[in-house]
Amino acid sequence: MSRPLRLGSPRPRLRLVSLALTLVLLAFVVRLLQVQAVDASSYTARAEQNRYVVHTLAAERGEITDRNGVALAVSEDAYDITADPTMFGRAQLKISDGPEKAAALLAPILGQDQAALVRKLRPANKNSRYTRLAARQTPQVWKQIKDLKTALTNKSETDHTTVNVLAGVFADPSSQRVYPNGDLAAGILGWVNADGQGGGGIEQELDKQLSGKDGKVRYAQAGGRQVPTAGSTETPAVPGSDVELTIDRDIQWAAQDAISEQVRKSKADRGYVIVQDTRTGQILAMANSPGFDPNDLSKADGDAMGNAAVQDAYEPGSTAKVMSMAAVLERNVATPLTHVVVPNRLHRGDRLFQDDIDHATWHLTLNGVLAKSSNIGTILATGELGKTQPEANKVLYSYLRKFGIGSPTGLGFPGETAGILAPPQKWSTSQQYTIPFGQGFSINAMQAASVYSTIANGGVRVQPTLVRGTKGADGSFTPAPKPEQTRVVSEKTAKSLAQMLESVVDDGQGTGIKARIPGYRVAGKTGTANRVDPVTGRYRGYTSSFAGFAPADNPRITVYCAIQNATSGSYFGGQICAPIYKQVMEFALKTLQVPPTGAKAANLPVDYKP
Repeated sequence: MSRPLRLGSPRPRLRLVSLALTLVLLAFVVRLLQVQAVDASSYTARAEQNRYVVHTLAAERGEITDRNGVALAVSEDAYDITADPTMFGRAQLKISDGPEKAAALLAPILGQDQAALVRKLRPANKNSRYTRLAARQTPQVWKQIKDLKTALTNKSETDHTTVNVLAGVFADPSSQRVYPNGDLAAGILGWVNADGQGGGGIEQELDKQLSGKDGKVRYAQAGGRQVPTAGSTETPAVPGSDVELTIDRDIQWAAQDAISEQVRKSKADRGYVIVQDTRTGQILAMANSPGFDPNDLSKADGDAMGNAAVQDAYEPGSTAKVMSMAAVLERNVATPLTHVVVPNRLHRGDRLFQDDIDHATWHLTLNGVLAKSSNIGTILATGELGKTQPEANKVLYSYLRKFGIGSPTGLGFPGETAGILAPPQKWSTSQQYTIPFGQGFSINAMQAASVYSTIANGGVRVQPTLVRGTKGADGSFTPAPKPEQTRVVSEKTAKSLAQMLESVVDDGQGTGIKARIPGYRVAGKTGTANRVDPVTGRYRGYTSSFAGFAPADNPRITVYCAIQNATSGSYFGGQICAPIYKQVMEFALKTLQVPPTGAKAANLPVDYKP
């Protein structure tokens, strides 16, 4: 007979289970006490560190356009690739080589040295929470990094041996400056440096207006991803203002093309062309050669990264004779028809002066002195400005100053030179006689152009301008302040000078016949000056130039051209600059639809029979 089945007592098992549960609950309680009480502040700090990030919202930089609204400088979407170095340490990633692994992944994408990235991700300051790995990267670059971050995050969720070493890499929206026309007007526009600030030209001069004001956004993130439910705070960025220049893109192109070709043919150091509206003082073109492409500064020549038309100081030569003649006419010392006997040589002070060619004694009118560009005739005429030479020097100096020589043009352009004009009491013995014909003082190209615009504008100097106005984020346009105007000579004197300058171009004995434009009356002056080498400080080579305006009897446009140190072919201003003047002036007249006036020229006599 079988024995009856007896069940064991459940109490031992219950005690064992209860003990196990008690131990588990006790572990949870201890851990909870550690988190909420003992190490509360430490965990809170770590949570905040991993949870909240602050990004800069870069303000959109304003556009720069020409006078017709054609874009010359624009901003395209880009990203600054940044990182939080504290998220690459052992405490966060549980590995000791987080910066090295992250740098190995980022280096080929960013095109940077891996060791340099490691130094940024492991800075000397252990508390640093921000470093910029690369500025102004394309959206494609950031997409590559973002896709890699996502892939690492997804893999780490299923494979616990995978560490997302890119969790601490972020992107701040930024912008990249682009110049759609390449090197066109680069000397005017300048460029934007790696910090997003204007590094030259208008970009630097008006950086505050163009750059706007950056904003900020703060949001929660985990594993390198934003937590949408945690909320965020944002201070919006204020975009910069658009800047509208006085430049006409097409005229700028014509000027830049013409001067670049002549500099190349002449194997010259450099050259500049300025086109100015004679009535308003607005600059329609300011071209330099050689130039640079602000889209790729790595290939730029440092000597060309500026605006030589306002930064170079040089002796103007015979184009400055028009100021001497202005003083003579304004002071009623002579008229365009006054007779001037011009010998082959003239002894003054410690020098024997001559003209650019040997000649028998010339019997010229004052008009002829300018037309034939006689140094001797100019010395004789300006010598009559005072009873003594020192008095004559003071009078001439006063007119040079009225024309703006020795003073900034008013453009406020970075690096602009005021030139050099010593006070008359400091003029050397030779300067007393060379300054009247354009040697012994220095100017920049903008000053030279302004002199001729002053004559073209009836004797009133209008301060040159490059900016028409700015347009704010709300679309409102603020015009630039009206330029300062100063009367330099009388309208009568200006008209006489215009007629005399016509003889330079139209008369067969004039030096500027290559500047003639069919259908238009042209006023202009040639210049060929000894050039001071900026390296040695001694005379070497020549400054060749031509300045003038058209139509001569109803002026609208001034064009000035200068070429430094032409070493191939002719170096005379009438030969290499007058054709540039003609080419650019013809284009500008057609572009602005300026009709010929049809009035007959004065045809003032150049010489007389004794």
